[in-house]
Amino acid sequence: MMRILIVDDDRETCRFMAELLALPDREIESAHDPDSALELARSKAYDLVISDINLNARLSGLDVLRAFKAANPAGQVLLISGFGTLETAIDAVRAGAFDYISKPFNIGEVKGAVDRALHQSVAAPAHPRIPGQLPPAGLLGRTAPMLVVYKQIAYAADATVPVLIIGESGTGKELVARAIHAHGPRAARPFVAVNCGAITETLLESELFGHTRGAFTGAVSDAKGLLEQAHGGTVFLDEIGETSPALQVKLLRALEDGEIRPVGASRTVKTDARVVAATNVELEKSIAEQRFRQDLYYRLSVVVIRVPPLRERRADIPLLISRFLENACARAGRRVTIAPAVLDALSTHDWPGNVRELENTIERLVLFNRGSVIEPADLPAAVLGATPSLEQRLFADLPALEEVERRYLLHVLEAVGGNRTRAAEVLGIDRRTLYRMAERFGIDIKGEE
Repeated sequence: MMRILIVDDDRETCRFMAELLALPDREIESAHDPDSALELARSKAYDLVISDINLNARLSGLDVLRAFKAANPAGQVLLISGFGTLETAIDAVRAGAFDYISKPFNIGEVKGAVDRALHQSVAAPAHPRIPGQLPPAGLLGRTAPMLVVYKQIAYAADATVPVLIIGESGTGKELVARAIHAHGPRAARPFVAVNCGAITETLLESELFGHTRGAFTGAVSDAKGLLEQAHGGTVFLDEIGETSPALQVKLLRALEDGEIRPVGASRTVKTDARVVAATNVELEKSIAEQRFRQDLYYRLSVVVIRVPPLRERRADIPLLISRFLENACARAGRRVTIAPAVLDALSTHDWPGNVRELENTIERLVLFNRGSVIEPADLPAAVLGATPSLEQRLFADLPALEEVERRYLLHVLEAVGGNRTRAAEVLGIDRRTLYRMAERFGIDIKGEE
């Protein structure tokens, strides 16, 4: 019999989760505050604890995690949060959390995570990580795609293997690289970055590997390359897909042997720099076209982190705008606000340049605004052109019937304040049918009766 403890300050959430996860071989209990949860954990050996992070109490889900792992290292903890941050994700991973899921969660995702956690609890004991409060890394976002990035950063930070970051231009790939460095054991050592597509092959080779005096015209003295300068630290190779095959061979040798040969030198130099690379192109396609070495790709992609484009996390746009507006106003030395219509337009734009384009747009809007409010007339034509008309919103891309049903269910739940009994009455169905609908649409039902 597998024992599961659900911890949430909302009784309806506990009840819903218990019904969702119920199986004949599972014994499920609930606790509605962290103190009760810790008391239960001291008296019984649970195979899995599922806890909300924000428990509206003195202690949080992270405290429950640490206490439970200290008492039962072989047990697993699954954390759920509606306000995910990089720091919380790293704290959770280092304290030994099996997984960290954002709200509103996908029911299938939760079931799958619970099954894997219970299997892990039986198969092998967990290896607790070192807890610790860490500095901010510059990344901003609370949506599920960003939470995945945070978790991957947390797992990659303590490792020493190469990392490949994939994402469109402007998504924040260097911020991810800096976060990996800042949260790992190499944080006190140098972080050096180079854009491989911005300089010629000859200069890039010298930049990475260094050179000796007289190696080429203008080499008036010996110079250390970035791989040597970053000994013990991290080298970030942005746009790695732009490197030549000849340079790729030398990079591969440096990664495999931990040695580099400066341009013009007859000796090699040892280096212990961790390599984090990034690309905005499909390297698999480059490999097929013989423009990128497959063996280097395999060497770099031990850990792969995909940074989502802004259009895949639109719910983060208002949060990003708020931060960028605050920073731009501080630089301009005056207070400027954004009209609601402008916020709507900015939130519906596709932002092909992603976060960088959004930040630059906010900077320009503040810089050229002569009033105290940014109005629609102040927006660039490209952003205005992306704002759909009422007719376009009504008739373009009509949703499927299932999507209409999902939206209606969400509307009813909002109207009744999340009351499941009342929602079932309004819909003319029983509560079990309501549960099945919610599960089918991936909706987390929460609220008081």
